[in-house]
Amino acid sequence: MSYTLIDGKKVADIIRQQIHEDVQEWIARGNRPPRLQAVLIGNDPASKTYVQAKTKACKEVGIESNTAVIPDTISIKELKETISVYNKDDSIDGILLQLPLPAHLHPSKVIETMDFRKDVDGFHPMNVGRLAVGQPTFRSCTPAGILELFRYYSITTKGKNAVVVGASNIVGSPMAIMLSRENESGKATTTLCHKYTRDLTQHIIQADILIVAVGSPNLITGPMVKEGVVVIDVGINRVSDGSAPKGYKITGDCHFESVAEKASLITPVPGGVGPMTVAMLMKNTLLAAKKSIYPEEYL
Repeated sequence: MSYTLIDGKKVADIIRQQIHEDVQEWIARGNRPPRLQAVLIGNDPASKTYVQAKTKACKEVGIESNTAVIPDTISIKELKETISVYNKDDSIDGILLQLPLPAHLHPSKVIETMDFRKDVDGFHPMNVGRLAVGQPTFRSCTPAGILELFRYYSITTKGKNAVVVGASNIVGSPMAIMLSRENESGKATTTLCHKYTRDLTQHIIQADILIVAVGSPNLITGPMVKEGVVVIDVGINRVSDGSAPKGYKITGDCHFESVAEKASLITPVPGGVGPMTVAMLMKNTLLAAKKSIYPEEYL
């Protein structure tokens, strides 16, 4: 089957250009530029790369950003106190806590410390709860970006069988909520699986839309999917490859070649979902700035 490659970079560029125009209009109305405060714990190379990409995107769209690089020896009490300072700083619209955190820090406890009105990742229980009941809120960036891809490529979800593999609080769980809501980007019959799900193939083979976010390279192969499936591969995995310049290659959770043979549309890795996640972070940061000034207008 001939498939269409979903170009996340192209769509993200379009969205970021619109955000740039919106930011300029916001400033022209006499408002200060939106501001994002990133918090990076330790020196994990992947986390540093992600934060750098996000701060670069901020600059491109006109959002001010600052990154606090904190030693991984920080205690949870000290980290909570740092977050509390940012909560009280009216010049900060959004707080980005780069995950994962060192093992001795509990992400849920730290996230709960954050002012939910500055939680531009959409991870705070208040924002997750509002998402679950269909109220306006900051939506988790990766699932929100996936829905933007659906909109751009005219992928309908209403009445479709959607299967999400991976139940994390970052991608899988909010994705399943969004797909099942009674709105224009939802109304799908949604199944949420794990990589440990018994007879996983029996669930996946029914999928009209398959979203995989597990972190397990080549977990999904061609024989597991049906003809015409739409495949969104969120996985980012470093796999050793002696022939690659860096000694590794980046792959998704799907075996691309065999799954693409059956897919109607499929995201590449990299270049699929990743750029959309960053674009949605920019969108949420601008929204946070607007809500801080006009809370009634931007509920």
